[in-house]
Amino acid sequence: MPNTQDKIIVYYDGACPRCRRDRKNYEQLDPEADTPVEWFDITGRDRELIELGIDPRKALTELHIRTADGRILSELEAYRVLMARIPRYKLLGFIIGLPLIRPVASRLYHWWVTRRLRKQGRL
Repeated sequence: MPNTQDKIIVYYDGACPRCRRDRKNYEQLDPEADTPVEWFDITGRDRELIELGIDPRKALTELHIRTADGRILSELEAYRVLMARIPRYKLLGFIIGLPLIRPVASRLYHWWVTRRLRKQGRL
C-alpha cells in the first residue's frame, strides 16, 4: 500500500499531447508506484505557480515536482524522482543522472521541449 505521507505533486503541461500521454502511461503503471502522485495541470495557472515559487515559463519548459517535504525539483531531477517510484523505470532514472549522461540528456530534453513549444506557437 502506498505511503500517502510521501506523495509528490507533478506540475505538467496539460496542453501538450505528449505530456498527457506520458501522464496516462505513468498512471497505468501507478499500481507499481511506491507512493501516490498528484497531477497539477499548469495550463492557465500562472498565478498559482508564482505563489508556489515556480516560474510559469520554466514550468512550461521543464517538468517540476514538489516532494513530500516541500522541495521543488525540476528538469531531469524531477524525472529521476518520478521514475524512481516505478520499479521498471528506476534504472533509467539512475542512468539519466550519471555525470556523463546527464548533460547530454538535459540538452536533448530542452531541445525537444523548445521544438515542441515553437511548433505549437507557445514559445
